[in-house]
Amino acid sequence: MTTVYIGLGANIDGPIEQIHIALRTLKALPETQLIRCSSLYGSAPLGPEDQPDYVNAVAELETTLAPLDLLDALQAIEKTQGRIKHRHWGERCIDLDILLYGNETLNSERLNLPHHEMANRSFVVTPLLEIAPDLTLPDGQRLSQIQPEFDGDLHKLQSPVIDL
Repeated sequence: MTTVYIGLGANIDGPIEQIHIALRTLKALPETQLIRCSSLYGSAPLGPEDQPDYVNAVAELETTLAPLDLLDALQAIEKTQGRIKHRHWGERCIDLDILLYGNETLNSERLNLPHHEMANRSFVVTPLLEIAPDLTLPDGQRLSQIQPEFDGDLHKLQSPVIDL
């Protein structure tokens, strides 16, 4: 089993419920076990400002799925939940990103590991630190040493979801 961290985000169609639906679906995913989830955080949109604020979280999973198979599974969850890409960095009912896949590094057309922008996003680093405060990234840097450039309006909305 490989430990992976998934970033979850939503800002339309009941974003908190969309995150909960995605977590329940991740929990039921074959060859995968949901270990824990961070609190839910609210943040201003990173892209176009004429959209609602986001709800974000990070989930820790254990999986035997290969990275691209996991990506396919996450994209299937997004599609099932009705995700439609309206515009780059625009509003979405659900967004699921593989942040880290063990200590693996990968740069392909479909997937970059670790996620190429995770260190620049407080709405990723803060919830990830909550559930993995001692995490060391594949390049040897400790997560606790990262200071994201994006320091938007991030606030805790809910404690971790226990009963998924």
